[in-house]
Amino acid sequence: MNPETAAGLYELLEQVTGYIYPNEIEIHWSILIVAYPYLTGLVAGAFILASLVKVFNVKEVQPVYRLSLLTALAFLLVAPMPLLLHLGRPERFYEILLTPNPTSAMAMFGFVYAWYLMGVLLLEIWFEFRRDLVVLAQQARPPLRWLYAALSLFSKDISDGALAFDRKAIRAITVIGIPSAFLLHGYVGFIFGSVKANPWWSSVLMPLVFLMSAIVSGIALVVFLYMVLTALRRQPIDMACLDKVTSYLFYAVIVDFSLEALDFIHRLYESEESVGILAKLITDKLFMSLFVLQILLGMFIPLGILVLAKSSRRFNDDLRKLLYFTAVILIQLGIFATRWNVVIGGQLFSKSFRGLMTYKMEVMGIEGLAVTIVVLVLPFVILAAFVRLLPTQRLAEREAAGAAALSGGSR
Repeated sequence: MNPETAAGLYELLEQVTGYIYPNEIEIHWSILIVAYPYLTGLVAGAFILASLVKVFNVKEVQPVYRLSLLTALAFLLVAPMPLLLHLGRPERFYEILLTPNPTSAMAMFGFVYAWYLMGVLLLEIWFEFRRDLVVLAQQARPPLRWLYAALSLFSKDISDGALAFDRKAIRAITVIGIPSAFLLHGYVGFIFGSVKANPWWSSVLMPLVFLMSAIVSGIALVVFLYMVLTALRRQPIDMACLDKVTSYLFYAVIVDFSLEALDFIHRLYESEESVGILAKLITDKLFMSLFVLQILLGMFIPLGILVLAKSSRRFNDDLRKLLYFTAVILIQLGIFATRWNVVIGGQLFSKSFRGLMTYKMEVMGIEGLAVTIVVLVLPFVILAAFVRLLPTQRLAEREAAGAAALSGGSR
């Protein structure tokens, strides 16, 4: 053993509390894996928000419908990257699809991911943007003309009958997509919850907790992106849309908190042999990330801000925007802390239930902080390209709004 390795091992052993087995000194899942459930949650939440328009006919949410779809696609494309980077042989990832193993939860997730990407999200986006892609292919100059034509699959029919078929197809796909989105992130929670040997993960409520926190994070992200995008474009924010979306966010946070509290109470009531080490875990190693970041900053304070913004009629629109913006940022911080507490926290106690370890995060390296930041930033880069290429507002609506503004100005 070289001196650097010995020094690093000695430093880790100094931070161990109690008794652990010799093979437990290394934390196998790092911050990179924390990003995996965080990204998939954003996908599911953004799609659920978009489904409110087509399935439940919530007209107020229409301004963020297309943005929600593009956000879900951008983050879905990057979601499996943490798992690929974690693999010892990432170039062989395709074999999980060629040789399916129904007894492996991770292997079956590959099929869930492929179905949601190609069978739901891409289809809905194509039908939603098809008419605009055809128009843009006629108006744009090469090479954008060729790109838009290829994206429209060289379709040219924008008759009323074709557009009516598009609307029916979108509604049918969205109806199928809602349970698919539930399955996508609920399955991530199932992967953790099915690890029976780990009492921090093994809970029947784990898929539901993951799902509700996903809805919370996805809605909060779309609100954040909508406010930033309209500010960059110097466009007015639709306050009716913002108020409606944040109302759904408020209810989702309450349900999420209730499920997490129920899970915690259930663990205390069972009082299994692991309850002692879990109590020590949350009061020692996870105190800052659980009680301060997740519960206080990520849940209670945003709830208070949302209640304040909606209950006081004395606040003008600018102040409400500031309150909403602050709340969604804190919610994102809290959801990421939730993922941290699940992934990292579940590895910090010994299988003997008599000792606690410490996770030492790397800065560089394939699973370090730098790579994780790149993975988290990459979806925003992809989304910026999508927004640049595709209109987040229907061309017909944009042209009608422009004509109305010109007619009003002429008067």
